[in-house]
Amino acid sequence: MQNSHLNLITRRSFLGRSAKVGMAAALSTLVDIPFVMKRALAEGNIGINGKKVLFIWLRGANDALNSVIPILDGQYSTSRPNLKIDRFNNSDVPYQALGAAFDPTLYANPGGVLRGTNDDTYSFANGIPLGNGFAAMHPSLKFLAPMYNVGDLALVHRVAYPRQSRSHFDSQRYWENGSPNNNIVNDGIFYRTIYASGLANSAPLTGVTIQSSLPLIMRGSAAAMTNLTDPTRYNLMGIPSPTGDVKADAAIATAGGYPFPPKLSRDLLSLQYKNLQQTLSLFASIDFSETGNTFRDDIKTDGDTDWYPQGGSNDSSGYYLFPTNSDKNGGWRRPNGAAVFNKYAVPTGLHGFFNQLKSAALVLNRTDAMIAGTEFRGFDTHVAQGAVTGAHPNLNRGIGWAMYALRKFFKTYGKGGTQPMPGATTSWDDLVVITLSEFGRTTVENADIGTDHAEAGVMFVAGGKVNGYGKVVSGSPRTSAVFNCHPNEFGAGGNSTFLNWFNSSSTSAMLGVSNGYLRRNTDYRSVLGEIIRKHMGATQGQLNGIIPGYATAGENLLTGGVSSADGTNIRGEVGFL
Repeated sequence: MQNSHLNLITRRSFLGRSAKVGMAAALSTLVDIPFVMKRALAEGNIGINGKKVLFIWLRGANDALNSVIPILDGQYSTSRPNLKIDRFNNSDVPYQALGAAFDPTLYANPGGVLRGTNDDTYSFANGIPLGNGFAAMHPSLKFLAPMYNVGDLALVHRVAYPRQSRSHFDSQRYWENGSPNNNIVNDGIFYRTIYASGLANSAPLTGVTIQSSLPLIMRGSAAAMTNLTDPTRYNLMGIPSPTGDVKADAAIATAGGYPFPPKLSRDLLSLQYKNLQQTLSLFASIDFSETGNTFRDDIKTDGDTDWYPQGGSNDSSGYYLFPTNSDKNGGWRRPNGAAVFNKYAVPTGLHGFFNQLKSAALVLNRTDAMIAGTEFRGFDTHVAQGAVTGAHPNLNRGIGWAMYALRKFFKTYGKGGTQPMPGATTSWDDLVVITLSEFGRTTVENADIGTDHAEAGVMFVAGGKVNGYGKVVSGSPRTSAVFNCHPNEFGAGGNSTFLNWFNSSSTSAMLGVSNGYLRRNTDYRSVLGEIIRKHMGATQGQLNGIIPGYATAGENLLTGGVSSADGTNIRGEVGFL
């Protein structure tokens, strides 16, 4: 959106805004409409149905083919001789059958824990089958298995956008502004989602990110979103927290009382000061400190009955959900005080990320904010990526534990949980957690035993209302919750020999963009659009403004078809909600 005095609007600028973010959002920028009326004028249920989103940006381009692996492809092993992951028993039996087929303690019943056969390692060397006879999760993602097992996780593969850029900077921009190959659009998908709710300038806190700076996906010119760099020393609009500082608090209150001429947008300025005070007050009521990080698993994680927290008792709870330091990182601290390093839940270098994730979860659970997010860096794995262990498996461990921890946090400490926090506003059923990453990586490993920039990747989608494995969809229980990772699935153009994903000389639809580049069959905007409409409560009209491609003939983001942008047959929304 263009920056201008909000009380001056021409017919041209009005129509331009309408085309970009929809009629409701455009109307809400007019200051002669009282702020209290904007929610009443908005369509849909965004922000009033209690549904929320937590996004995690996997910066650097995650190697989706080492997270959700087409492990039965005939060329997989030869294309990745150093990075390959072996199958269980050289086959892919149905997911729930693994317990009977191998060690009965290996995979527990739905809702149970995932255990290794060696109580000292709790680790796996083989891909975890996903039930469709072709795909497997990397063993480092083992903590996603219980979520997958109860149907709270969907894995959407082969996600990208038309004419995919191989530039990190450009591709991240297009994912965030919702307009692929358009560098002019300077506001983000989730900013427009919040703005369309009519609450962006009338509620004290609607969207927040916990990272170094506010990302484009939450940025726009007509409403201020919140970014916290350090949740214990937070900063909003450049003003430090007044907690415990009476003078700072008084200064903000006094500034809100100064008169301004109407042409200087007095109403908006007054509202901004009011929202600032309310937001700071909300943050001051949340314990972001390390001592406040007491959130633990509700079961003995990994079946680790020997572990208990440092200085604590051997109770029935498990590992800390947010590993923000070594003593809270898995079960590495044993009862005798010794450190067992293979008991870390995640690599120690991820403590900062989990502190940010904890803060995002607390904000969603303790406020009415509808969208929160953070970022997880390090996925540009060109060199020494690692197979079962190493750089990328360590990143996978972070993804797996992050989503496992969020599910346990909201089911335990969220609204209606077993130990709800005072003032909890959010249940696991109210939340969708998603991952974003700018593109996938090459199917064939490079000379440095890493992978390079390519096209399609995978999105992880989790939540209590996700229609995953075992949940009834169209009258039948779903036998797999991995989408677009089977040769005979929609748009794959494959056959039962499983040669289409990795054969670098193939001209199949999967590798049709370039040899070794996995071609998309789902647009990332269709994944986000399904969440914004079905989960957050946007109308189709609102969604057409939030993601303009939904209203563009030939894009086919809703129901699928041949993309007018590049002639690729795409699936549309896949139906995980």
